[in-house]
Amino acid sequence: MKEINNIFDNSETQKLEEKPKIIADVHEKNSLVISELMGLGAEVEKKKLEVGDYIVNDVIIERKTLPDFLSSMISKRLQYQLQNMQKNEKSLLIIENYESEPEINLNPNCIKGFIMSILLEYKIPIIFTRDSKETADYLYLLAKKTKKSCQSLRIKLRHPGKKEKIQYILEGFPGVGPITAKKLQKKFGSLKNIINANEKELEEILGKKSKEFIDLLAMNAA
Repeated sequence: MKEINNIFDNSETQKLEEKPKIIADVHEKNSLVISELMGLGAEVEKKKLEVGDYIVNDVIIERKTLPDFLSSMISKRLQYQLQNMQKNEKSLLIIENYESEPEINLNPNCIKGFIMSILLEYKIPIIFTRDSKETADYLYLLAKKTKKSCQSLRIKLRHPGKKEKIQYILEGFPGVGPITAKKLQKKFGSLKNIINANEKELEEILGKKSKEFIDLLAMNAA
Protein backbone atom coordinates (compact mmCIF):
# COMPACT_ATOMS: atom_id res chain seq x y z
CA MET A 1 0.00 0.00 0.00
CA LYS A 2 1.36 3.41 -0.99
CA GLU A 3 2.32 5.61 1.96
CA ILE A 4 0.28 8.79 2.24
CA ASN A 5 2.21 11.91 3.27
CA ASN A 6 0.97 13.62 6.40
CA ILE A 7 0.31 17.24 5.41
CA PHE A 8 0.21 18.21 9.08
CA ASP A 9 3.72 16.89 9.78
CA ASN A 10 5.58 19.69 11.58
CA SER A 11 8.96 18.59 10.24
CA GLU A 12 7.79 19.16 6.66
CA THR A 13 6.32 22.55 7.58
CA GLN A 14 9.60 23.65 9.18
CA LYS A 15 11.50 22.78 6.00
CA LEU A 16 9.30 25.20 4.07
CA GLU A 17 9.86 28.02 6.55
CA GLU A 18 12.16 30.75 5.34
CA LYS A 19 15.36 31.10 7.34
CA PRO A 20 15.65 34.29 9.42
CA LYS A 21 18.08 36.63 7.65
CA ILE A 22 20.76 38.65 9.43
CA ILE A 23 23.39 40.95 7.93
CA ALA A 24 26.77 40.94 9.67
CA ASP A 25 29.67 43.33 9.20
CA VAL A 26 32.71 41.77 7.51
CA HIS A 27 34.77 42.50 10.64
CA GLU A 28 32.57 40.01 12.51
CA LYS A 29 33.54 37.13 10.18
CA ASN A 30 35.67 35.43 12.86
CA SER A 31 33.15 36.04 15.63
CA LEU A 32 31.63 33.03 17.37
CA VAL A 33 28.28 34.83 17.14
CA ILE A 34 28.07 34.09 13.39
CA SER A 35 28.74 30.37 13.85
CA GLU A 36 26.15 30.28 16.65
CA LEU A 37 23.60 32.02 14.40
CA MET A 38 24.20 29.55 11.59
CA GLY A 39 23.85 26.73 14.08
CA LEU A 40 20.44 28.10 15.04
CA GLY A 41 19.41 28.05 11.38
CA ALA A 42 19.80 31.73 10.47
CA GLU A 43 20.99 32.90 7.06
CA VAL A 44 23.93 35.25 7.66
CA GLU A 45 25.06 37.63 4.94
CA LYS A 46 28.41 39.40 5.40
CA LYS A 47 28.70 42.98 4.17
CA LYS A 48 30.73 46.06 4.96
CA LEU A 49 28.50 48.09 7.27
CA GLU A 50 29.06 51.78 7.88
CA VAL A 51 27.14 51.66 11.15
CA GLY A 52 26.86 48.78 13.63
CA ASP A 53 27.99 45.16 13.58
CA TYR A 54 24.66 43.56 12.64
CA ILE A 55 21.45 44.58 10.90
CA VAL A 56 18.27 42.68 11.61
CA ASN A 57 15.58 44.11 9.34
CA ASP A 58 15.60 47.83 10.21
CA VAL A 59 17.40 47.45 13.56
CA ILE A 60 21.11 48.32 13.81
CA ILE A 61 23.00 46.39 16.48
CA GLU A 62 26.42 47.31 17.85
CA ARG A 63 28.08 44.44 19.71
CA LYS A 64 30.77 45.07 22.30
CA THR A 65 32.58 42.68 24.58
CA LEU A 66 33.15 44.20 28.02
CA PRO A 67 36.86 44.98 27.39
CA ASP A 68 36.01 46.58 24.02
CA PHE A 69 33.17 48.56 25.61
CA LEU A 70 35.48 50.01 28.28
CA SER A 71 38.39 50.79 25.93
CA SER A 72 36.12 52.42 23.32
CA MET A 73 34.46 54.42 26.11
CA ILE A 74 37.86 55.80 27.19
CA SER A 75 39.02 56.52 23.62
CA LYS A 76 35.60 58.14 22.87
CA ARG A 77 35.24 55.89 19.83
CA LEU A 78 32.01 54.57 21.33
CA GLN A 79 30.52 58.05 21.59
CA TYR A 80 31.09 58.52 17.86
CA GLN A 81 29.49 55.14 17.12
CA LEU A 82 26.50 55.97 19.31
CA GLN A 83 25.97 59.27 17.48
CA ASN A 84 25.81 57.39 14.17
CA MET A 85 23.46 54.77 15.64
CA GLN A 86 21.27 57.54 17.00
CA LYS A 87 20.42 58.60 13.44
CA ASN A 88 18.54 55.35 12.94
CA GLU A 89 15.01 54.88 14.30
CA LYS A 90 15.85 51.50 15.83
CA SER A 91 19.25 50.82 17.34
CA LEU A 92 20.50 48.42 19.97
CA LEU A 93 23.74 48.01 21.93
CA ILE A 94 24.77 44.56 23.12
CA ILE A 95 27.44 44.33 25.84
CA GLU A 96 28.82 40.80 25.88
CA ASN A 97 30.71 38.99 28.66
CA TYR A 98 29.42 41.51 31.18
CA GLU A 99 30.11 39.09 34.03
CA SER A 100 33.83 38.86 33.20
CA GLU A 101 36.47 40.65 35.28
CA PRO A 102 37.37 43.96 33.54
CA GLU A 103 41.06 44.34 32.67
CA ILE A 104 40.81 48.13 32.72
CA ASN A 105 40.65 49.66 36.18
CA LEU A 106 37.79 52.17 36.12
CA ASN A 107 35.60 53.66 38.79
CA PRO A 108 32.35 51.60 38.77
CA ASN A 109 30.33 54.81 39.11
CA CYS A 110 31.97 56.13 35.93
CA ILE A 111 30.83 53.04 34.01
CA LYS A 112 27.31 53.20 35.48
CA GLY A 113 27.09 56.90 34.63
CA PHE A 114 28.06 56.25 31.03
CA ILE A 115 25.51 53.44 30.73
CA MET A 116 22.85 55.83 32.05
CA SER A 117 23.83 58.42 29.42
CA ILE A 118 23.48 55.80 26.65
CA LEU A 119 19.95 55.04 27.84
CA LEU A 120 18.79 58.58 28.62
CA GLU A 121 20.75 60.88 26.29
CA TYR A 122 21.37 58.68 23.26
CA LYS A 123 18.12 56.78 23.90
CA ILE A 124 19.67 53.50 22.77
CA PRO A 125 18.56 50.35 24.62
CA ILE A 126 21.21 47.99 26.00
CA ILE A 127 21.17 44.20 26.33
CA PHE A 128 23.76 42.48 28.54
CA THR A 129 24.71 38.96 27.46
CA ARG A 130 26.94 36.33 29.09
CA ASP A 131 28.59 35.04 25.92
CA SER A 132 28.42 34.79 22.12
CA LYS A 133 25.75 32.10 22.33
CA GLU A 134 23.38 34.34 24.26
CA THR A 135 24.12 37.22 21.89
CA ALA A 136 23.23 34.96 18.95
CA ASP A 137 20.03 33.88 20.72
CA TYR A 138 18.87 37.51 21.00
CA LEU A 139 19.71 38.28 17.36
CA TYR A 140 17.96 35.14 16.18
CA LEU A 141 14.84 35.90 18.22
CA LEU A 142 14.81 39.45 16.86
CA ALA A 143 15.05 38.12 13.30
CA LYS A 144 12.23 35.64 13.95
CA LYS A 145 10.05 38.26 15.64
CA THR A 146 10.30 40.78 12.81
CA LYS A 147 9.31 39.13 9.55
CA LYS A 148 10.34 41.88 7.13
CA SER A 149 13.21 41.20 4.74
CA CYS A 150 16.57 42.34 6.08
CA GLN A 151 18.26 42.50 2.67
CA SER A 152 17.87 46.25 2.36
CA LEU A 153 20.32 48.55 4.09
CA ARG A 154 18.01 51.51 3.61
CA ILE A 155 17.67 52.21 7.33
CA LYS A 156 15.07 54.68 8.57
CA LEU A 157 16.58 57.92 9.83
CA ARG A 158 15.09 59.95 12.69
CA HIS A 159 15.80 63.42 11.25
CA PRO A 160 17.26 62.98 7.76
CA GLY A 161 18.97 65.93 6.10
CA LYS A 162 19.03 66.63 2.37
CA LYS A 163 22.04 64.40 1.76
CA GLU A 164 20.48 61.52 3.72
CA LYS A 165 17.21 61.86 1.79
CA ILE A 166 19.05 61.75 -1.55
CA GLN A 167 21.10 58.78 -0.36
CA TYR A 168 17.92 56.97 0.69
CA ILE A 169 16.45 57.45 -2.79
CA LEU A 170 19.64 56.32 -4.54
CA GLU A 171 19.94 53.19 -2.38
CA GLY A 172 16.56 52.13 -3.76
CA PHE A 173 18.22 51.34 -7.10
CA PRO A 174 19.61 47.82 -7.62
CA GLY A 175 23.33 47.58 -6.93
CA VAL A 176 23.53 51.00 -5.27
CA GLY A 177 24.72 50.75 -1.67
CA PRO A 178 25.71 53.51 0.80
CA ILE A 179 29.25 53.93 -0.59
CA THR A 180 28.11 54.15 -4.23
CA ALA A 181 25.31 56.57 -3.29
CA LYS A 182 27.84 58.89 -1.62
CA LYS A 183 30.14 58.71 -4.65
CA LEU A 184 27.25 59.72 -6.92
CA GLN A 185 26.39 62.66 -4.66
CA LYS A 186 30.01 63.79 -4.52
CA LYS A 187 30.46 63.65 -8.31
CA PHE A 188 27.14 65.15 -9.45
CA GLY A 189 26.14 67.31 -6.48
CA SER A 190 22.37 66.96 -6.79
CA LEU A 191 19.71 64.35 -7.57
CA LYS A 192 18.71 66.34 -10.68
CA ASN A 193 22.27 66.16 -12.04
CA ILE A 194 22.41 62.42 -11.36
CA ILE A 195 19.12 61.85 -13.20
CA ASN A 196 20.25 63.97 -16.16
CA ALA A 197 23.71 62.34 -16.38
CA ASN A 198 24.43 60.21 -19.43
CA GLU A 199 25.47 56.55 -19.37
CA LYS A 200 29.16 57.31 -19.90
CA GLU A 201 29.25 59.71 -16.94
CA LEU A 202 27.45 57.23 -14.67
CA GLU A 203 29.67 54.39 -15.87
CA GLU A 204 32.65 55.86 -13.96
CA ILE A 205 30.90 54.97 -10.69
CA LEU A 206 28.24 52.39 -11.58
CA GLY A 207 30.18 50.47 -14.21
CA LYS A 208 27.99 47.96 -16.10
CA LYS A 209 25.03 48.84 -13.86
CA SER A 210 24.76 52.34 -15.37
CA LYS A 211 22.47 51.13 -18.21
CA GLU A 212 20.07 49.45 -15.76
CA PHE A 213 20.09 52.66 -13.68
CA ILE A 214 19.11 54.79 -16.70
CA ASP A 215 16.50 52.23 -17.85
CA LEU A 216 14.81 52.37 -14.44
CA LEU A 217 14.68 56.18 -14.55
CA ALA A 218 12.97 56.01 -17.95
CA MET A 219 10.55 53.24 -16.96
CA ASN A 220 6.82 53.99 -16.80
CA ALA A 221 4.86 52.91 -13.71
CA ALA A 222 2.05 51.49 -15.88
